[in-house]
Amino acid sequence: MSQYSADDVGGKKLERVERILRNDIEAGRLRDGAALPSSRDLAEQMGVSAWTVSKAIEQLVADGLVEAISRSRRIVRSGITAPTESGKPRRPHVFLIGGYAGSGKSELSRVLSRVTGSAIVDKDTTTRAVVERLLEELGRPAHDRESQTYLEHVRPFEYEALLATIEENAEVGVGVIATAPFIREFQDAAWIERIGTRLNAAGVGLSLVWVRCDATTMHTYLKRRGAARDTGKLSNWDDYIAGIDLAFQPAADHVIIDNSASSEPLQSQATKMLATISAAA
Repeated sequence: MSQYSADDVGGKKLERVERILRNDIEAGRLRDGAALPSSRDLAEQMGVSAWTVSKAIEQLVADGLVEAISRSRRIVRSGITAPTESGKPRRPHVFLIGGYAGSGKSELSRVLSRVTGSAIVDKDTTTRAVVERLLEELGRPAHDRESQTYLEHVRPFEYEALLATIEENAEVGVGVIATAPFIREFQDAAWIERIGTRLNAAGVGLSLVWVRCDATTMHTYLKRRGAARDTGKLSNWDDYIAGIDLAFQPAADHVIIDNSASSEPLQSQATKMLATISAAA
């Protein structure tokens, strides 16, 4: 057999599948001690062959993230322990985790939460039910995230609620990991300065984090999660990608986390970021 199967020309699919499974383990979606789904089930989720999934799992076994009990039973072994004081920034800290759909924002926030013990405030999780009902009342599909109706009459209030939650925690000295696209907000230097000033007054630090990812890996993530809100993007993928800036950077000091298939593991990048923040505090 050649090094790669027919569905994995150049190893790109293998690389992406390994990345997705590694992220799921590091983020705790696949829990320590839990059995991995079968290669066949994972292959169906990601649109690849069972061979590609099996080869990806072999690498995770070699890296100590999975234990092969038998040919058909593989157990998750992330090695992540409960948060300790050494893993936390020296003062309460807010992380604003931004990025395009499917870039890996949620995975990074979960990795950070597992290491630091900080709570996650995810825009979609906290506002989705209200947003979907409001859109229906406005005569739009519940999963609409592209129309002017959503952008003008719904989106601003999602972010208002998100920031109010962040600030309420800051007032009692609690940092959070807040996850949302933040695309408009990260382009607005005045907005960034305003929230930074408010948090600093409460004795809470702030880091802007932009999660970068290649287009093909983002597409794989979105297809796998199968969320209704991604339907418009996936059905017009080429137009969607042409309309975003994959080299985007926030308009203030920030950290870039690369979640492309070939990049350093998220947990490793998160650990380095936390060490830098602690050293500067």
